[in-house]
Amino acid sequence: MNRLYYGDCLAIMQDMPLGSVDLIYLDPPFNSNRDYNAIYKDETGRPLPDQIEAFCDQWTLDDERERAVRQMPILLREAGIGDEVAEFWRLWMNALRRTNPRLLAYLSYMVQRILPMRGILKPTGSLYLHCDPTASHYIKVMLDAIFGHDNFRSEIIWKRSHAHNSARRWGPVHDTIFFYSRTNKYRWNRTYQAYDPDYIDRFFKFDDNDGRGRYWTGDLTGAGKRNGPSGQPWRGHDVAAKGRHWAYAPDELDRLDADNRIYWSKSQSAMPKLKRYLNEAKGIPAQDILADVPSLQRMSASYSESLGYATQKPLKLLERIISASSNHGDTVLDPFCGCATTLEAAHRLGRNWIGIDIAIHAVKRFAKVRLEDRLRLVEGTDFTIEGVPRNLEGARDLWQRDKYHFQKWAVEQVDGFVTTQRGSDGGIDGRLYFARPNFPELRSMVIEVKGGANVGISFVRDLRGVLEREEADMAGLIVMDALGQRQVANFAREMAAAGDLDVMGMAYPRMQILTAEEILDGRRFLTPSVAARGSGQTVLPLSGG
Repeated sequence: MNRLYYGDCLAIMQDMPLGSVDLIYLDPPFNSNRDYNAIYKDETGRPLPDQIEAFCDQWTLDDERERAVRQMPILLREAGIGDEVAEFWRLWMNALRRTNPRLLAYLSYMVQRILPMRGILKPTGSLYLHCDPTASHYIKVMLDAIFGHDNFRSEIIWKRSHAHNSARRWGPVHDTIFFYSRTNKYRWNRTYQAYDPDYIDRFFKFDDNDGRGRYWTGDLTGAGKRNGPSGQPWRGHDVAAKGRHWAYAPDELDRLDADNRIYWSKSQSAMPKLKRYLNEAKGIPAQDILADVPSLQRMSASYSESLGYATQKPLKLLERIISASSNHGDTVLDPFCGCATTLEAAHRLGRNWIGIDIAIHAVKRFAKVRLEDRLRLVEGTDFTIEGVPRNLEGARDLWQRDKYHFQKWAVEQVDGFVTTQRGSDGGIDGRLYFARPNFPELRSMVIEVKGGANVGISFVRDLRGVLEREEADMAGLIVMDALGQRQVANFAREMAAAGDLDVMGMAYPRMQILTAEEILDGRRFLTPSVAARGSGQTVLPLSGG
């Protein structure tokens, strides 16, 4: 069954069977400012302030990433990649640490994930990595090291824009797609692209006005003499005298001529030629410069394929890649599936698919828009969504396996945004944004996630301190397990001391708490926007009102 995963592709791919995937297409984040703000707006009805960076691809060489960098030579050796590559990585990372630490952080992130991709590919499998010139030359070196230079197949240039106004450099109008195979026994199906209009005008110059349209004339002969019927004269033309042979048997030549498919020149000495009609031609074999696949931004604003996200790729691009490097019934993986274009293209071409994304907003949004509404797929019958807790047992399992991932799930489940950097949140795991009358910018609730058992009076006081320090309107606490009686009393005291938020005659507690079980039951923090949508909770009236 087709699968859509919520989570980090690294952990998910590490659990996938080796040699289980036929094709991987990935468009990983780097300088892309992925469209999570837009996804969030569609999902919640509330846009984010311009200055908020919610899950943008920000790369810093922090302690966690530095540990990953130092581990790279070990991971490369464990994957069976030669010692010389591991030594090269060590020297390379020392140089980048001084010259471009941000790029080093990104490359280490990618190496961690490309290695398991190599493992889960079948021997006949292929990988396509989509990037832009910002880091493409570094990525090429990385892919050569992991897949081997002998398995490099193509560097595909996709012309995504007609023109770009850059005052002091050549206008950047292309993306790069690297094509690598797992071995030299990879799937390859020749694909075709439409003829360029100039090509048509140059070569398809003839038209007999018989309804068949334009055509060009191709050779009816092949190099070298033949002793059989194909080497004999036909209609007065001795092909053997020219050191050639007919490409068709004489009876087939007669049939073609009777069907007016042979072009006869006015010159008696000129050899007859075959008429090749434009409307019967497949096009030209697809080349490594794709100029015939426009980006969605170059299409009409009302074009039905567009979902309104700047980095969305056109279906035609993914269909060409999937058609070329997989067969019907094969499995296609997109480990950064975003708005799920790859999944739709794979499904339309009869492939099985696996999609992974680290943002629950993307998973929820595009399961609905792409899979259910557009493709008419039914969750549980045609595809499954995995990694999203559906009950308390699943939430507790996620908490025990990966507390940071649980924090992300909990914050995003209540329509919040996680902080962009681990360990640097200053007591904040996320924020939830809402509108207030007479405030031009959105206001926020700071969110902290805890297990429950360790929520003492000092933490509750700290949470109230964060509320005041951040000048936020509200503070929310999410706990895995319900608080004990004493903990509830402590929270109630601080909640009372923090007071209420008065919005248009309604009171909203400035400090609130939700358990994982309550979140799974559909409850949400009580904020002005949530109340306006209807949350299933009771809004407290102002005292005396």
